[in-house]
Amino acid sequence: MPNFCAAPNCTRKSTQSDLAFFRFPRDPERCQKWVENCRRADLEDKTPDQLNKHYRLCAQHFEDSMICRSSPYRTVLRENAIPTIFDLTSHLGNPGRRRKRIKELSEEEIRSLKERKLDAVVPEQENHQSNNDGDIQIVEIDQNEESLGMTTEEKEHKDYIRSLFEIVLLMGKQNVSLEGRTCKVPEDVYTPDNFQALLEYRINSGDDVLRRRFEMLAVNQQYCSELQQQQILIICESCIREDVLKDVWNSQFFSIVAEDAIDMAGVEHAPIFLRYLDDAYSLREEFVGFFPCEADAEVLAADLLSTLTDKWALNMEYCRGQSYVVSSKLSSKMKVVGSHLQQKFPQATCTLSSSCALNIWLAKSTPVSSVSVALGILEDVYLFFKNSPALLEDLRSTITTLFEDNAEKGSELKEILNSEWTSRHDTFDVVVTLIHSFILCLDKAASDPVLDGKISSRAFILSSALTDFDFLVTVVILKNALSFTRAFGKNLQGFTSDVFSAANSLTAVLHALNEVMENNEVYHEFWFEEATTLAAKLEIPVKIPGRFRRMHFANFPHDLTPETFYREALSVPTVQHVIQGLKDIFSEEHLKSLKCLSLVPSVMGQLKFSANEEHNTDLYKCDLPNPDTLTAELHCWRVKWKHRGKDVDLPTNIFDSLQMPDIKFFPNVQALLKVLCVLPVIKSESEKFETSRRRLRYYLENTPADQRSCHLAFLNVNFDAKHDLDLMVDTYVKMEENKNKVDSNSPGSDMVQEV
Repeated sequence: MPNFCAAPNCTRKSTQSDLAFFRFPRDPERCQKWVENCRRADLEDKTPDQLNKHYRLCAQHFEDSMICRSSPYRTVLRENAIPTIFDLTSHLGNPGRRRKRIKELSEEEIRSLKERKLDAVVPEQENHQSNNDGDIQIVEIDQNEESLGMTTEEKEHKDYIRSLFEIVLLMGKQNVSLEGRTCKVPEDVYTPDNFQALLEYRINSGDDVLRRRFEMLAVNQQYCSELQQQQILIICESCIREDVLKDVWNSQFFSIVAEDAIDMAGVEHAPIFLRYLDDAYSLREEFVGFFPCEADAEVLAADLLSTLTDKWALNMEYCRGQSYVVSSKLSSKMKVVGSHLQQKFPQATCTLSSSCALNIWLAKSTPVSSVSVALGILEDVYLFFKNSPALLEDLRSTITTLFEDNAEKGSELKEILNSEWTSRHDTFDVVVTLIHSFILCLDKAASDPVLDGKISSRAFILSSALTDFDFLVTVVILKNALSFTRAFGKNLQGFTSDVFSAANSLTAVLHALNEVMENNEVYHEFWFEEATTLAAKLEIPVKIPGRFRRMHFANFPHDLTPETFYREALSVPTVQHVIQGLKDIFSEEHLKSLKCLSLVPSVMGQLKFSANEEHNTDLYKCDLPNPDTLTAELHCWRVKWKHRGKDVDLPTNIFDSLQMPDIKFFPNVQALLKVLCVLPVIKSESEKFETSRRRLRYYLENTPADQRSCHLAFLNVNFDAKHDLDLMVDTYVKMEENKNKVDSNSPGSDMVQEV
């Protein structure tokens, strides 16, 4: 909102002038002088607080000697500044021009006004002095400050810094952008940002510290520089992260989980989570920050290790797992990063992440451009319907109509729409089944004149993408190629016994995929026939992608058919990647760790208590408190559960096993279970486990890419984390002191002070 000048016959406002505008002071004596010089009768009865909150004078009404311009961005008034330049006569020649009611006061009226104000102030001061309790409290505070060796000026400065931190923390936790501009503003027009707006709100709400700090500052000048805001944000993030990391440091063992790269104001960053077991044996996965990932693989590996050890003070000797859920663009880099970390810390095993279905992980990391494009289109379709309940309901109605002959299947598909269907084991099966419904609903939305233009345009773009044969054949081939890993991946996210079974079935899965690779021509013929049949049903022309024709225009092979093209460009590389991806992620160490799940009593019962767990536990022998007694302890552990009472149920997972009251009598088993549960591949059944991940996803969905901030995102995701505000303020004040010392000791500083 623009600031209007309160002076008579002055029509200036802040949006039409680059002049500074100043608040009326709250000091009664100075404020009264401002009112007297304005000669406005309508301001006489207003209190200094009301005048300070609602009225401004532009710099045109002050002598140049009253204004300090320490920089092009900072304009302040001197403490004794009084406005003296006014036009009190121009309205006489133009009686119709009276924007403000004006009354020229005589000297007698001014003297009488002063006496009335003085009579009102004296009783108030007497009442204040008669309040002995208040005096004692003030004295006690003053004595306390003196005991700390802090001057009044230092205390006020510290309180001011505290107010800035409180505002930044509030904005971060509530996901409010510091800038807050949704459209471009001309450079010559002043527009306060969200941070300054909150500062002004606190001033107007009675924050005396901020008022005294800024009442002499021009209201259309920046109260707190962007550099200062960033410094405050960095300190807030650092202090809160330290509190989060305390639990990780105390837990000893942990794992690292990196998610796919995110556009944060034009720079790609990967979010990093740490997985650990807290004191109550509850599995936790906390978001600890973003990591820039635009460098090459070697630099990326060195930078990540430096961040983990130097910046976050993590002891990598206790890192037992690492997982990278990234797309093909970043997967090759992160593979190098993971390899480097494991070379340096052999027990930091690379595993799959329980937060991502195996088939989605394989598809994301497939180095084929059409696969990456198809995944992006599916995510856009998912968000399009998720963000529009009316269109989602229309999609449900379309499914009901198309599956009228198979109501049970239709109900199942509509139920799937309630979930994150882009993250399922059978995502591509669902897409192939629903693609007709998607296209019909999108076409209807694109031609609906009632809908918002942006929604209709988006629907048209998505419909065009889904009716491209390149997309269609890609999802069909992914559906078929990944059908061999679907059950295997589902078991990895199932019960503990299912995970143990999956570890022992990998050989069979790889054997089936190798057979597909050897007979790829036969398999691809069936896959391509399915794609062309579906294309005919949807009236989509079968053709080679236009981009390929354009790239090879000069030597395009005229005998190349779409079937041959897609076999070489899509089917073969996809199956090859699936095979290699499984071999890479399920290393010998990874499989050994999964086979250690035979320690869980329910798995032991399934194996008739005959498994030899000791062979697989070699990987974690250095983590055992008493490795010499492991053999005897494992025997006792098996006997305990084999000869249990009839009313005793076998614990079905690691977490139930750790909660057993007598687990302390099996220290080696307890240590092994604690290490196993922090591996990223092990799924937790606790809903709280996914809290940080869900909060980050909500932040990204609700914040435009150009308004995202790594620091604000961290505060938003960890909004319920403990924070020591005093520590933050002290850290900032100390940083200021160090900076001032450096500046004062720098060459030429004495000369600057003399000037």
